[in-house]
Amino acid sequence: ELIFKEGERPAAAGQARERASERASGRADAQGQRQQPVSRMPKNKGKGGKNRRRGKNEGEEKRELIFKEDGQEYAQVIRMLGNGRLEAMCFDGSKRLCHIRGKMRKKVWVAAGDIILVGLRDYQDAKADVILKYNPDEARNLKAYKEIPDTAKINEGAINDEDEGEEECAFTFDEI
Repeated sequence: ELIFKEGERPAAAGQARERASERASGRADAQGQRQQPVSRMPKNKGKGGKNRRRGKNEGEEKRELIFKEDGQEYAQVIRMLGNGRLEAMCFDGSKRLCHIRGKMRKKVWVAAGDIILVGLRDYQDAKADVILKYNPDEARNLKAYKEIPDTAKINEGAINDEDEGEEECAFTFDEI
């Protein structure tokens, strides 16, 4: 049986019982005033932001070696030009301006010295499109199958097409 405080009506008994349960559960403060419900941020259920996608290349598994077909040529990157373009020396002996295709941009990073497969253009011989980048193991396999010449340097970084770097000095300095 409920005991009512002085001045409390029986109709308010349900409210008194509710206030007591609110205080016990922590939904009311010490004065019995009802607190606003606390909204909580949802828990993160994803696996990270764009830096996760930029992270390690864990998708690197063995893939089938792709050989060139007609209208394609192997090349080695001489230098990166920016804006998705690069300069490459094709193994047929010509230097071409190459454009990295949209599927490869920001997913496959091409650097100077990499072995690539380019698609030749029918209407522009001086330009080509990068179709595929070979990793160093695949490039060594291409060299073993005699697809690319033995003179090709794999994993060497930038290629010294012009004589850049340390040279022998043409004149001597005399002591003063």
